[in-house]
Amino acid sequence: MGEVLPDLILEMQSRGFTYTGRTPDRWVKFEGPLITTEGVFQCDFTVDPAFFSLPVVKLKELPSTLGPVTPHLGASGWLCYLAPSTVVLDIFDPIGQTLRCLAEAESVLSRVVRGELVQDLVEEFFVHWYSQICVFDVQNLERGDVPAFYVASHGGARTPVITDDIERTVVKINAMQFNPKRFLMLACVVGTTAQPRPSQNNWPPQTVADIINWQRELDKSCAKKIQQRVDEAYKKKRGDTVIFIKSPLLNYGFQVHFDQSVLDEEKLKQARGTERLYSFRVTRLTAIRIDDQYIAQRSIPSMKTLAGLKIALVGCGTIGGYLADMLVKAGAGTAGGNLTLIDFDLLMPENVGRHRLGMPFSFNNKAFGLSVMLQNDAPGISVSGLEVNVRDAHLGDIELLIDATGEEALGHWLAANYASSVPMLSVWVEGPGTAVRALLKCSANDACYRCLSAHTKVGQFPTVEGGVPHVMAGHGCEGLYVPFPMTVSVQAAALGAEMALAWANGNTSPSLRTKVTDYAYTLASPDCNPPKVEDCPACTS
Repeated sequence: MGEVLPDLILEMQSRGFTYTGRTPDRWVKFEGPLITTEGVFQCDFTVDPAFFSLPVVKLKELPSTLGPVTPHLGASGWLCYLAPSTVVLDIFDPIGQTLRCLAEAESVLSRVVRGELVQDLVEEFFVHWYSQICVFDVQNLERGDVPAFYVASHGGARTPVITDDIERTVVKINAMQFNPKRFLMLACVVGTTAQPRPSQNNWPPQTVADIINWQRELDKSCAKKIQQRVDEAYKKKRGDTVIFIKSPLLNYGFQVHFDQSVLDEEKLKQARGTERLYSFRVTRLTAIRIDDQYIAQRSIPSMKTLAGLKIALVGCGTIGGYLADMLVKAGAGTAGGNLTLIDFDLLMPENVGRHRLGMPFSFNNKAFGLSVMLQNDAPGISVSGLEVNVRDAHLGDIELLIDATGEEALGHWLAANYASSVPMLSVWVEGPGTAVRALLKCSANDACYRCLSAHTKVGQFPTVEGGVPHVMAGHGCEGLYVPFPMTVSVQAAALGAEMALAWANGNTSPSLRTKVTDYAYTLASPDCNPPKVEDCPACTS
């Protein structure tokens, strides 16, 4: 910054700015005019000395023509002219980028003063809502009463928790290490057709009266329902209540404190009806969602998740461990679905180097250990571990069977016993981490795992040019294993998770997919749909 600072000061001075020194955190501070089409506005303009962050613009006085809430402009004068995540700053052109930011700030302020960006208040609603958090664990938000409790902190703060299953939510709250001091409270959900936007008359709302008057501007019927619900809760004399408002695109709410009124003690005693009701203070709330559906859907908003599906995963080793974790993150075991893990093997300490489970699970059954880990990481999911050989297991009614064992003979057995009745996905590592492959069989005409083995024996659908090497490590017959790093296991699991999600979304082609993980080799067969082998002993009825 030292080399650039003199030139930056000269450039800013040429635009009417004065260098005033450094802030406590060493940012470079200027004072000067923002020249807009609607007038000149004095501001503080502060520049990051490393040029990684956007310059900060703060008006010294708000334009007198603006209402109490203005898009892109905070009450204290902070101007939001660019979203930090939408631009990449060029650290090798610090002066140029600073001047471009100044020009953008002037352009945005011009539009704000002209009133052109009022609609942005809908998108910026939570910026102006100035709210506290409310933990939200509701799978299907319906109007009416909902179970709720609040968590009391050591300092007396009360964090509401809204749920449709208290037992499930308590498990999650415990895992999040919230204070164990909890109390039941009243809560309800009301609906509206209006998108929320801040009021231009009185903002932010501090009392029940403010909330209802604001809602009357948006949706009179919603305001009426809110008043009715607050009145009902007050008459029950059971402490605070939470009202959540379900709007078309977002949900927001408030907590009414019946022990806090803006009226003094004498006036509160004399107040009756709506005068008393309207006087109670509120805390504005924003939902922090911990419901399973939201967590799984948030990263893949345009896709179906694995929620509600009954999935069985055979093999909880180096591939299956990571794959199970990915399946849960994609929604498996939630919304009435179930994830069944099958493995009879124990996790030995030497396995930890490429396994999802760590040393604390040594000498435990892999399926058991994995189910415990998943329940700890995602409390409330439905996951079970079968500590048996899959040939002795009763899998029940399943919708997808995944074979992550990498054992060819077992894969043939699974194909013979399940591939004709349930979609089957096989995932494995080729050689010493040369590549990873996965095969999905959904219909009678698709190749099963045994079919692919038959194709491979006659040279069809090879994995890499020149063939996969055969490498073993270890000592003696019982200590031999195929060496490959954990990164290969993760890539195999990722391929399996991708294909499971593709299947859930109706995309089953190509059924054979390959990813080369050792770049000393070249892919030999593109992703494709291998044909079923006529008279295959595994999948032919």
